[in-house]
Amino acid sequence: MKIPLPSEHAEQVTFVAWFRAQYPDVRIFAIPNGGIRHKVTAQQLKAEGVVSGVPDLYIPAWHLWIEMKRKKGGRLSPEQKDWKAYLEGCGDTVFVCKGWESAKEAVEQWQK
Repeated sequence: MKIPLPSEHAEQVTFVAWFRAQYPDVRIFAIPNGGIRHKVTAQQLKAEGVVSGVPDLYIPAWHLWIEMKRKKGGRLSPEQKDWKAYLEGCGDTVFVCKGWESAKEAVEQWQK
């Protein structure tokens, strides 16, 4: 029997829990740009400055962005590629991670 892959949401939740336990004094937060929303809510968020393509997570102290993807499938949209290039051009680092373990390994390498 085939075991279903965890959703991107589940991968991100697991990673954030691990990160906060591992680095309790370093802040991480999510950028809620995705998801299905009511049309009025989407218009309100867009007016407030929400834009598609911004990576999922940000660690301000490290100038580090993380775009979470599922372990298999999932690739960057044109908007995500554009934001990645822009943020890197600003001097920030952007990791694209397939699954929470990939994000964990990237952060651990970043800290070495």
